[in-house]
Amino acid sequence: MPANPQSPDGKFTILYFASASSYTSRESEFLPAPLPASKLFETLEARYSGIKAKILDSCLVTVNLEYVDTADISADAPTIKAGDEVAIIPPVSSG
Repeated sequence: MPANPQSPDGKFTILYFASASSYTSRESEFLPAPLPASKLFETLEARYSGIKAKILDSCLVTVNLEYVDTADISADAPTIKAGDEVAIIPPVSSG
């Protein structure tokens, strides 16, 4: 994965890890900004049908390296701005 891909103007970077990367067939991509955090999962579901139930409902999300409580994302949640970095981090198991 490229280290910290630079977002083009008017976009934010989204990084996909583990099963999120497998599901999307991408390690990262750029999405249009601004985007209300409350619309992130809806936006990803529109791009990758089924991702919400299979990946997003059990993942961690960071925005600029700060964890976001996805169970508490409401219409009042902050907006993801151009240049921000969002990471989708599914649970990892070891054995």
